[in-house]
This record gives sequence, structure tokens and C-alpha cells, in this order.
Amino acid sequence: MTTTRLGSGDPWEQRYGYSRVVRAGERAWTAGCTATVDGRVVHVGDAAAQTAQALRIALTALAEVGAEPGDVVRTRMYVTDRLHADEVGRAHNAVFGAVRPAATLVVVAGLLDPEHLVEVELEAYLGDR
Repeated sequence: MTTTRLGSGDPWEQRYGYSRVVRAGERAWTAGCTATVDGRVVHVGDAAAQTAQALRIALTALAEVGAEPGDVVRTRMYVTDRLHADEVGRAHNAVFGAVRPAATLVVVAGLLDPEHLVEVELEAYLGDR
């Protein structure tokens, strides 16, 4: 089985020793993705927009190893306030409503940057591709 590990160039990946996306055989996983673009948090204060941005980052990473949105079988979303859950869930639905992966939404005490309201992880199954 071949394993592919790709980074996005984000400084946290180098500092903490992880890949943005890993594909091993038929499966692929993203690291936690946030609304950080070019080293800064975007959409500060807007959980829905941060979710959409984080999902774009994660889906771009998955595409680099051959996965499409329809291949996503599991998502995890971490929010810093339960009041953001509906916004985050609706942003998730906008991307995955037709796919309907298994999903988890957890309220956490905080994320690495205090401006992050949400972090997402995706898992994909690519079958024979």
C-alpha cells in the first residue's frame, strides 16, 4: 500500500510535524483545517464563513490526493461555542447535504488561535481509484 503525505506550506505543519492530508491506499484524511489563509485568520467573528473556508481548504487538500467531495465519508467539526453550532451545521450542509457523511460536532474549550471559531477534519474513501 502506498502512503502519500502532503503539506500546504502552513508554518504550523512544519513546527508541529504533521501533514495537511494523508492518503493510505483507499483512504484519505485531512488534518484539522481552520479559516487561516496566508498565516492569518479570515472571517473573524463569522462561524459560518470560517466553516466554509475551512471546508474549502480541506477539500482542496483531498483533491491533491485524488478525492472529491462525494468521497467524504466522515466529518468532524469542533466549535468554540455551542451558539455557533447551527451556523456551522448549515455551512456543512451547503457542502455535504447531498453526500451526507457521518458527522460529529463537538464544543471545545478553545482552538489554537482565539479568533478561530471552528476547526474541521475530513475523511474520504476512494475505493479502487
